[in-house]
Amino acid sequence: MIEFWYEFGSTYSYPAAMRVERLAQSAGVTVAWRPFLLGPLFHEQQGLNDSPFNAFPVKGDYMWRDLQRVCDLEGLPLVHPSQFPRNGLLAARVAICGLEDGWTPAFSRAVYQANFVDDQDISQAEVLAPLIASVGAAPDAVLAAAASDPVKSRLKAHVRQAQERGLFGAPSFVTADGELFWGNDRLEQALDWAVRHQTLEQA
Repeated sequence: MIEFWYEFGSTYSYPAAMRVERLAQSAGVTVAWRPFLLGPLFHEQQGLNDSPFNAFPVKGDYMWRDLQRVCDLEGLPLVHPSQFPRNGLLAARVAICGLEDGWTPAFSRAVYQANFVDDQDISQAEVLAPLIASVGAAPDAVLAAAASDPVKSRLKAHVRQAQERGLFGAPSFVTADGELFWGNDRLEQALDWAVRHQTLEQA
């Protein structure tokens, strides 16, 4: 098993979300989707109130070019969002709502499509409502649940858990034995680690 920690405003979380299920299934590893927010970590750990890619423009320029290469290799479309990073709070709360019913992965992929391909404002309920409907859930009921205290508390708990696991960015992958891997380009390594250590435990 691996935990997949992702943030909807995170650029490299986009290709990771689009390929994690496929690669994990091939490796025989289950995926626990863990939507969370990077903002509190950036502020607490680095004193940042914005994305590092905005705070350091030369790093941002490189990232967008690199992300284009990554997406080209994966056959994924990419459109530079007119606003970056977009506020993923509501989308993350909605993703929390889907964890028990199993539609969080499909919804999350739809949100990344909306943000990084269709350039839609994923902070808006009217943008998320059709995405919720597309995964077979009821938009009004889900959006109401997303505004509830239990869901808000669960998302806050995810942020605390991310801090406890030593996360500092997204996407991140944490294996069952607590090993942390950061970045879309470490997904294969995380899966390999999970498989090898799972085999050792069963031996």
